Amino acid sequence: MRIDEAWGGQGLGFTQFCTVLRQFARLGPSLHFWLIDSLGLTVQRLGSPALKARYLADYARWERLGALCFSEPEAGSDAGAIRTRATRVDGGWRIDGHKHYTSRGDLADFFLVTAVTDPQRGARGGITTFVVDRTAPGLSVGRIEQSMGSTLHKLAEVDFDGCEVGDEAVLGEVGYGFVAAMQTLDDGRLAAATTCLGTSERLLELMVEHARTRRTFGAALADRQGVRWTIADCATEIELGRALLEETMALHERGEPIGARASMCKLYLSETVNRIADRAVQLYGGMGLLRGVEVERLYREVRFLRIGEGASEIQKMVIARAVLGRPSREGD
Repeated sequence: MRIDEAWGGQGLGFTQFCTVLRQFARLGPSLHFWLIDSLGLTVQRLGSPALKARYLADYARWERLGALCFSEPEAGSDAGAIRTRATRVDGGWRIDGHKHYTSRGDLADFFLVTAVTDPQRGARGGITTFVVDRTAPGLSVGRIEQSMGSTLHKLAEVDFDGCEVGDEAVLGEVGYGFVAAMQTLDDGRLAAATTCLGTSERLLELMVEHARTRRTFGAALADRQGVRWTIADCATEIELGRALLEETMALHERGEPIGARASMCKLYLSETVNRIADRAVQLYGGMGLLRGVEVERLYREVRFLRIGEGASEIQKMVIARAVLGRPSREGD
């Protein structure tokens, strides 16, 4: 949706994109990682003309899928702990290391791989991102894990054993990998918050419908004060999240810095959708525990939203640093 029309995309602006994403989220949040277009946008923003020509048109047509190889056993939110190394060789780089929790890694045709190119500088200029084809010698996809929630979201392990790539595989500039990743976070967190909002709205609809039609002890659930208060809490939290998100997106569209506010949106709305999902299952009672019932599925699917795009604890660190007037260092 956000890839430029020149490459076969629709060229939507960020607010337009989030309007569509919010509606898809009513089906459930598992489509989030398939719709956010973050990899294609990163190649579009930072890639050389050769990289764009090689990947973007196929990516926009869904003929070539991508995946981000960032997380490692010792490095997730703590990007400075990345151990995958890229070493200079004649005409390019040799990549060695292990990545895990790679979303879409089971299906990806290419990977955006973060690797340390200068151990002395670490996250401050020593990490580079490379675009690596799945068929590159030395790259192998290992164990595929099924994540909690939807079968749409699988996580793969990816190994690099002497995987050699040319200089043209560098995305952006050498040493710019961590900065590039940080620059995509605002969009990613607002998109995640949008997904949380859309799913919350759907959960509230289901709660209202059930409360109106389900009768116990001779009365509808909607006639009981406790149920009404629960629904009132959900509706209020959704409206607060919507107002915060829309105001933050307006600032983002004007080009104003929103780092802490994006974290606030993601933190508040991801915690909210999980609270609402829990209340929805409780309201449904025994029915809410049955596979095939929509609130049960959504309850499982929303859990990743408190972790994906930066866990709630990371968002609190970013917010606290902004409030305290200290420079933000992701995962510090």
